[in-house]
Amino acid sequence: MLARDLSEAGLGDVEMLVEYHLPLTSQRADVVLAGTHPDTGAPSYVVVELKQWSSAYRYEDNPDLVEVPGMPGGPKLHPVAQVKGYCDYLADFAKAIADQPDALAGMAYLHNATDPATVADLRSFPTGVTGRLFTAADRADMIGFLRSRLTAGSGGHSPGDTLMRSAVAPSQQLLKVAAAEVQDRPQFHLLGDQQLAVDLVLHAVEHARSADGKRIIIVTGGPGSGKSVIALSLVGELARRGRTVLHATGSRSFTQTLRKVAGHRAPRVQKMFKYFNQFMTAERNGLDVLILDEAHRIRETSVDRYTKAELRTDRPQIDELIAAARVPVFLLDEHQVVRPGEMGSLEQIQQHARSLGLETQHVHLGEQFRCGGSEEYLLWVKRLLGLVEGAPYQWKGDPQFQVLVADSPHEVSRSRSTAATLPA
Repeated sequence: MLARDLSEAGLGDVEMLVEYHLPLTSQRADVVLAGTHPDTGAPSYVVVELKQWSSAYRYEDNPDLVEVPGMPGGPKLHPVAQVKGYCDYLADFAKAIADQPDALAGMAYLHNATDPATVADLRSFPTGVTGRLFTAADRADMIGFLRSRLTAGSGGHSPGDTLMRSAVAPSQQLLKVAAAEVQDRPQFHLLGDQQLAVDLVLHAVEHARSADGKRIIIVTGGPGSGKSVIALSLVGELARRGRTVLHATGSRSFTQTLRKVAGHRAPRVQKMFKYFNQFMTAERNGLDVLILDEAHRIRETSVDRYTKAELRTDRPQIDELIAAARVPVFLLDEHQVVRPGEMGSLEQIQQHARSLGLETQHVHLGEQFRCGGSEEYLLWVKRLLGLVEGAPYQWKGDPQFQVLVADSPHEVSRSRSTAATLPA
């Protein structure tokens, strides 16, 4: 469909990078069109998100979330928000276009939506150069937009190769920017289901306040999928919106590190980071949001040897945490178990919510932002450790990732600088 439109627009020679792999993640953009900007002659790229939806509407009147009739899995991220996230991420990580602010554009193309009325709700989302929305009914406008951004490369120059071979900027480290995230402005570009999780929480907060209700959000994902990035983004955004929010974990080292970094310039910020067992006497729904990071470390009860006699009950810790906020947000990795007695699995949280008559929404972060974004490597490790069904198997390789074997920690340290220079 898109190839035909490009050909009819006189852009048949523009390069198409299909299923373009965003650097250092497992996410892929449907198509990146690579050509030359008609005005500047510089490399120009248009990121395209293709949707087969023939109709869609806002989810519970929220312009950031979309309900698609007949499609399972609950609300979806608005496709314009999705493609804008891809553009922002590329601008941050692809060095080839880092200093060229006009090099990127983005569009969502609903090529099966022939009746404008069936997607009218989606038009309320803010658009711009990196996020335009076109349907089959807007085909002429879409062609005009593409012609304003692209001509075919000339003289042997390949804008597609330039992007594919681009050096990748180092990722921003979570704990180094925690203070700015909480106090200042967002430091991360959220992608795909990361942005969906944040938008669902923000929506749930306003919905719960207006309806005097309660809703539970559960976000699952493996190491490096962005759970703590979501947590810090939510703390910052909710604080900016004036909503009461706290962050809690069951890990002393993680909590103390977050307190130290986030409270470096303003020590009172340290009070926003709590432990799971500090909500035994919390006021019911006293918070708008309680972010429960590393929720797989929730314990059966909060009682320990230091608990006062009057607080020693059999009340489940999960019950205390759910009660403390209108919107409890559980972030967890079901494959991580640190100590006996930890019980915060997806099934256990959902089961307890059902016993209370509460609604839950689940977002699974399938993307990977460590290990070069290699899903193949993660599957290999999970099979090796018996975390998923299937026997271990010999490493077969991944063009995006390389596995090296070391005989000792000393060898790892000695070879680290060499390994860091290997191509992705």
